[in-house]
Amino acid sequence: MRRRMGFVFIIAFILMAAGLLAATCLGAKPLSMQVVWDSIFNYDGGLDAMLVRDSRLPRALCAAVVGGLLSMAGAVMQGITRNPIAEPSIMGVTQGATLAVAVASVNMSVYGLLGNTFAALIGAVASGFLVLLFSISSARNMSLSRLLMAGTAISTFFLSMASVVALLGNRSQDLAFWLSGGFRTATWKYVWMLLPVGSLCAAFAMMLSGKINIISLGDDTAVGLGVKPVQVRIQSVAVIIPMCAVCVAAAGNIAFVGLIIPHIIRKILGQDYRRLIPASFICGAALLVWADVAAKTINMPYETPIGLFSSLLGIPVFISLVRREKS
Repeated sequence: MRRRMGFVFIIAFILMAAGLLAATCLGAKPLSMQVVWDSIFNYDGGLDAMLVRDSRLPRALCAAVVGGLLSMAGAVMQGITRNPIAEPSIMGVTQGATLAVAVASVNMSVYGLLGNTFAALIGAVASGFLVLLFSISSARNMSLSRLLMAGTAISTFFLSMASVVALLGNRSQDLAFWLSGGFRTATWKYVWMLLPVGSLCAAFAMMLSGKINIISLGDDTAVGLGVKPVQVRIQSVAVIIPMCAVCVAAAGNIAFVGLIIPHIIRKILGQDYRRLIPASFICGAALLVWADVAAKTINMPYETPIGLFSSLLGIPVFISLVRREKS
């Protein structure tokens, strides 16, 4: 298993590195690898160097970190709910953050006070609290159908309210960015926001991975082994909330990344969350970097919403998991 895990990490790292290189080279104006190298290590202040250092490089790094954090959040959420379809966008966590950002963008006084990051954090806290109420409503984990209905209701409600707010505030075009997701506005500011929050949350997620392993066996088993399921779920959701908040603040609402990657990694590495969580991060980073490359290049010079690619991949996986659970 260690050899298999090492193989997965090596392949994912190579794909991520190749994706970061492609993301800095490809775009409306293709650049050679030599130009990219010189722009990073021998900066001369030229237009190409500015394009690489101030736009493409922070955008590529944001895509990698957001993809990793969303995948990690999905893995943790699936572990604490014992449901393979649990994922931040399906459960409404990212939609709650999107609603808060929409409210802040309409009211400039609120936006000046909070900004996208803190607004997204408030929305993620509210929606995460609702998810927590549903996930610990009884001693035993809820059924798939009940969790699915609750998550769908929360997601639909938050997105509907965000649409109403945007229409009343004449900000529908701005909301479209948050609903479809993307990295058009990614700057170094978001990189420096994502890195410390992501590192801290990743460290806490790894600390909880052993207890999540026990919870995934069932609440009765966990209690018998001395683990308090409710306490671990609260701690896990507390880790997931800032992850989703910074991801929404940087990239908008990107769905299904946290569903696809943990599902694939679980097939390869098994159910051990001590392996699943870090592997989900590196593989999610590789996936979203390449999705962003496709978003920039598939319809040049126009940009395709990155949420389209994640949905095209995620919806078949989602339907397959639901059908398998029902059978």
